[in-house]
Amino acid sequence: MKLFKRSKDKTPKRKGLKFILLGVIISYLFLAAVNVGMDYTSSDEYCQSCHVHTEADAAWKLSPHYDNGSGIQVHCVDCHLPPKGEGHLWAKIKHGANDAYAMYFTDTDKINWEAKSDPDIAIDFTYMNGCQKCHTNLFPSTLSDEGGDSHLHYQNNLETITCLNCHITVGHYDENNIHAHNTNFGVETTEIKEIFTEATDVTEFVNFIEKIPGTSVSFDMVAIPAGSFEMGSPDSEPLRGTNESPRVKVNLSEFWMGKAEVSWDEFLAFFAETSSQGHASDEKVETEEILEGVDAITGPTAPWGAPDQGWGKGPRPAITMSHYAAEVYCEWLSIKTGKKYRLPTEAEWEYACRGGKDTPYFFEGSPKDYTNKGFMKSIFGAKTEIIEEYAVYSMNSQMKTQEPSFVQENPFGLLNMSGNVWEFTGDFFSDDAYSQYSGEVTDPKGPEDGTEYVVRGGAFDSDAIELRSANRDQTQTERWLVTDPQMPKSIWWYSDSKNVGFRVVCEKE
Repeated sequence: MKLFKRSKDKTPKRKGLKFILLGVIISYLFLAAVNVGMDYTSSDEYCQSCHVHTEADAAWKLSPHYDNGSGIQVHCVDCHLPPKGEGHLWAKIKHGANDAYAMYFTDTDKINWEAKSDPDIAIDFTYMNGCQKCHTNLFPSTLSDEGGDSHLHYQNNLETITCLNCHITVGHYDENNIHAHNTNFGVETTEIKEIFTEATDVTEFVNFIEKIPGTSVSFDMVAIPAGSFEMGSPDSEPLRGTNESPRVKVNLSEFWMGKAEVSWDEFLAFFAETSSQGHASDEKVETEEILEGVDAITGPTAPWGAPDQGWGKGPRPAITMSHYAAEVYCEWLSIKTGKKYRLPTEAEWEYACRGGKDTPYFFEGSPKDYTNKGFMKSIFGAKTEIIEEYAVYSMNSQMKTQEPSFVQENPFGLLNMSGNVWEFTGDFFSDDAYSQYSGEVTDPKGPEDGTEYVVRGGAFDSDAIELRSANRDQTQTERWLVTDPQMPKSIWWYSDSKNVGFRVVCEKE
C-alpha cells in the first residue's frame, strides 16, 4: 500500500519537472530569438534599410569611424544607441518607433538631413556614453597640445559641451565642417567686374547704391523717413514678451538703412583688407582710439572653423562674427566711404521693421496662426501663407540662411527684417529698458551701460513668435563661445552662433 502511494506521489512531480523543463526551453528559445532579432535589427544593413539617406552611408565610410589606421569600424548603433545596460533597449524601442513612423507615414524626400547634422539636433539621437565607452582616455600620448587644451576645456564644461560640439564629423564626414583655425577663409576669388575708385556721392535724402572704394562690392541703402511710432507691443498682442512693455512713444530723425543684411561679399572685403595689413590681433581697440585711415583698423584674426557653415557666401548674410567685429566693420566702412556708418539703435530697427504698421508683423496675420508650437500644431501644422513670402524662418528655410531675393520687401523697401538672421543693434540689453524712458523720447539709444546687446528680428531657425516686430532678445557672449578652445577666446568670431548677423545704418549729416 505504501509503495502504491509513493508511485502516485511521484507522478505530479514528474509532470511538474516536465513543465519547468519545457518552460526553460521555451524561455531559452524566446531569449535566443530576441537576441538574434536584436543583433539583426542593430546591423548597419538593417539601419540603412529604413534610413533612406544614402549620403549618410557614404559620409560614414569617409569618416575616421570607418576609415582609420587601426582598422576598427564604429557602427550605427555604437553612436546612435547607448551601450547595453545603460538604457539601450528603451532607446532602441523609442527610436525604432519614431523611424518606423517616419518611414511609413511621412514623405522621406522632404526630410532635411543636413539640418539633422547640427549638434543641437544630433544630440537627440547620439549618445555621449557611447563615445565614452570607446574613448576612455581623453589625454592619450598622441594628443596634440591644442587637443589637450580642448579636452580640458570639455571636462571643465560638461554641462554645456558635448562631444558633438567639436567632433560632429567623426561619424559622418563633412568637408565643409572644420574644427581648427581656418587660415584659408576669405581668400576665395570671384570674378571682378569693376573696381570702384570712389564711394557714392549722396547729395539728397534718397535711396542710393553705396560703392566700397578699392573693391567691386556695392550694396543698397534705403532712405527711412523721419517719424513717430509706439515702440514695444500692446498687452493684447498674442504671445508677446514681458520685456516689450511699457510701450514708449518714440520720435526718430531720418536715416539710411541697408536694404539687406551685410553680406559675405561686403564683410569679406573688410576681412581681406584689414587682416592683410598685418594688424590682426585679439586685443580690442576702443572706437575713440581708432586713428584716421584704413591702416589703423585692426581686422579679424582667422576664424575657428567655417563661419559660412558651408552654405555659401556671396549675397548670403555674413554670420558668426562678434558684436565687436560688426562695430569695427562699421568703423572701417565709415573710413572707406567718408560717411557715418554704424549699427542701428533698437528704436531705429523696430521703426524700420514695422514700416508704418502697428500690428505684430509688417504683413497680415497673427502669431497664434503662424506659430508651430503646441500639440495641435505639431499634428495639423501651422499657417504658412503670407508669412513665408516675407520671412526666412524654421518652416521654409531648410534650416540655413537664404539670399535676400528669397523674400519680398517690407513697406519701407527692406528685406529680411523678419527672419534669416538675428541682427545686432548698438543698444545694450535690459529687460526693463522701456521703463527707463520718461514719457515721449526722441532718437533714444538705450541703456547707458550693460554687458550684452539687443538683437532683433528672429532667424532661419526661429518660430514665427520670434519674428514679431516687437520681439527682443540679447547676445549671449559666454554661451556663444563655449566651444572656442582658445585662451583667450576670440573677440572676432562666435564659435557657437550661426544665426546672427547685422545690417548697417548711415547717418544723415
